[in-house]
Amino acid sequence: MITLDDVLAARERISSFIRLTPCARSERLSRQHGADVFLKLESLQSTGSFKERGALNKLLQLTAAERAGGVIAASAGNHAQGLSRHARAQGIAATIVMPNNAPLVKVTATRAYGAEVVLHGDSYEEAAQEVERLRAERGLTLVHAFDDDAVIAGQGTIGLELLEQAPNLQAVVVPVGGGGLASGVATAIKAVRPDIAVYGVETLLVPSMQRALELGAPCVLAARRSLADGINTRRVCDRTLAIAQQRLDDVISVDESEISEAVLRLLEGEKIVAEGAGAVALAGLLSGRLPLAGKATALVVSGGNIDVNLLSRIIERGLVKSGRSMRLRVLLPDLPGTLARLLATIASEGANVIAVQHDRVAARTEVGGVAVDIVLETRGFDHVAAVEAALRSAGWELELLSVSSSSLPKRV
Repeated sequence: MITLDDVLAARERISSFIRLTPCARSERLSRQHGADVFLKLESLQSTGSFKERGALNKLLQLTAAERAGGVIAASAGNHAQGLSRHARAQGIAATIVMPNNAPLVKVTATRAYGAEVVLHGDSYEEAAQEVERLRAERGLTLVHAFDDDAVIAGQGTIGLELLEQAPNLQAVVVPVGGGGLASGVATAIKAVRPDIAVYGVETLLVPSMQRALELGAPCVLAARRSLADGINTRRVCDRTLAIAQQRLDDVISVDESEISEAVLRLLEGEKIVAEGAGAVALAGLLSGRLPLAGKATALVVSGGNIDVNLLSRIIERGLVKSGRSMRLRVLLPDLPGTLARLLATIASEGANVIAVQHDRVAARTEVGGVAVDIVLETRGFDHVAAVEAALRSAGWELELLSVSSSSLPKRV
């Protein structure tokens, strides 16, 4: 199990090559939280992720024979880019095996750093199996994304920086996938300031660390697609589990809508672009499921490598989650002026129409009727409820398509 000395040695090795990323205090989140909230912006690393810290620390400890033979890794994208960038700088050939469904932006960036990219399988685990085959066939050295002491120690340098940049910290929240980042940060933090709580946050769809902690051993979870692809790891390893058992105070999970909202909050409120995995620490804070009220807290924004198409969908999800987008279907007679009257009712409540689509063959429409799907820009759930009430009062038959009734104010 790694120690503080390992993390200190890692910082000595990599500090000349890795950015000291900002740990910025968020005025908005601090006001809402009632204490100082800091954002550790690892999304501002050269490759857009913290992953290059651990990868570089491993590369710098390779033997001459290992360097000459080349390295290999499995990655969904961020480890791939960090390893590829620094391998090229060190004159080491890199082969990266990525799942077929890896984000295109990450695949393209990895190739641009000069690595050989092999697409294989539909999950990180399947890519890792191909790595084992290629490693044996070509005599390559494995640089694992998280199951490696040198990699974990490299990620732990974030913890050292947090202690120096925000000395009044009482809590740190870290994304959890395979557990390398959380293990490294917790090792550094707890060795110097054991009073600081360190919490992990993972995706509810694949809560591999939570399940491992419950069972006392790693287990393989079913493959699921998540907005947080960077932490969508089906199995943690014995190494990271052991550290988590001793040094993490708790691990919670957040769902897709909470991740969407966190991405949107960072983008709109903090002007920070974060990928899904990079936003889960904020999602954990916003969920209220961690004991952080009134505590000076640092959130690790672990990465910003997000495909713009996915970002568009996440923004849409986040707008729905916050009541600023409303989708509804209205059934009405297909007669001149009917749509104009419907839109007039909507306009009377101050909702902005984003899109309108007619469907004359929808399942519930009668001959001579039409289903109209409408996307509205709204100002929150009170406004959504007011629009719905106005439409029903005007006699329109409607169905809400994207707003949970539990989110709306109760009618009186």
